[in-house]
Amino acid sequence: MITRTAVRAAPHPGRLRHVQSDPPTVRGALGYPTAQRLAAQLLRGTPATSAEQAVVRILAVQGQDPRGLRLAVRARTAGVTAADVEDAFTESRSLVVAWLNRGTLHLVRAADYWWLHPLTTPQLATANTLRLRRAGVSESHAARGIDVVAARTIEAGPQRRAELRAVLDAAGVPTAGQALMHLIYAAALRRHLIRGPIVAGEHAYVVAESWLGPAPQPLDRAEALGRLARRYLAGHGPADARDLAVWGGVNLGDARRGLAAIADETTTDADGLIDLTNRAAVDDIAPPRLLGPFDPILHGWASREAILGPHAARVVTSNGIFRPFAMVDGRAVALWRLDGDHVRLTPFEPLPDRALQHLEQDAARVLDFLGLPPKDWRVDAP
Repeated sequence: MITRTAVRAAPHPGRLRHVQSDPPTVRGALGYPTAQRLAAQLLRGTPATSAEQAVVRILAVQGQDPRGLRLAVRARTAGVTAADVEDAFTESRSLVVAWLNRGTLHLVRAADYWWLHPLTTPQLATANTLRLRRAGVSESHAARGIDVVAARTIEAGPQRRAELRAVLDAAGVPTAGQALMHLIYAAALRRHLIRGPIVAGEHAYVVAESWLGPAPQPLDRAEALGRLARRYLAGHGPADARDLAVWGGVNLGDARRGLAAIADETTTDADGLIDLTNRAAVDDIAPPRLLGPFDPILHGWASREAILGPHAARVVTSNGIFRPFAMVDGRAVALWRLDGDHVRLTPFEPLPDRALQHLEQDAARVLDFLGLPPKDWRVDAP
């Protein structure tokens, strides 16, 4: 029996009973375009079988939260663990984290980094220069700092943040306050500094060519815009040019040009939403999921209303933090967190017992993915 006063302590997640029936509907069936977008995002239908496959579908996964990017992979895969993601960073070098779309860190396939960087980052340099100046870093200090950071990672191998601070301090380059991160960002924009391997539990910095090998031949801009539009729709369609512009950090004209370049591969509905014509139909329902902080389902379109509804301010804080949330029937229904020795769910409204059972099972899968021991499951009163 579920107690909705205070909290509910559930059976040990490692001994959860299997729920045979379909996941519950809380607020009605999925509607268009939410159902199609969830399928594009691999949140319904057949999941990916590797971290790389999931990232390829989304193209660029919001990456400033280390656990969040791993949980984004978790929600879209089967049989994958956080250790597999770390292997992709450190062993196969197939995934990297870089400042790309909108000037935000993103998890991308290594091969996609090379064409996304020149397409989505040149427009970020002016703002970066201004922030360096405000942080007390002169133009000459910035140029020297960028060279020092790039040289250090090439000569000494992957470097953690503290190691870069030390070498910049030794070179007389200011690093106080926000100066260090703005210098690292500048090196990312101008010298292809990326986050590559995991070193002592921390994502270390490398120069892309020294870690991944020589850069391929650059794409013509028109070709790159078409590729961006195609790949965006694969993981986010149906959508429109404004959605693509907001997500990709490109201007609206470029978004329209990219979509026009692949017009023979797409269809447009009566509302102006565009999708790939070869999209496979997905008939199954979207199972309840626990999604991590900054999940891609909240970053792919100009509006989050379909997912968050009246709960936007509870999931997205005023300072831009995206909290972990539970999704049932394609909509946010609760916040969740790892809280000491238990997984704690805080619903926005009363949830059916069947929905709670499915979320409890997903909590066990989250812990298994992260390599954490099973924990109790508790549900706050809404």
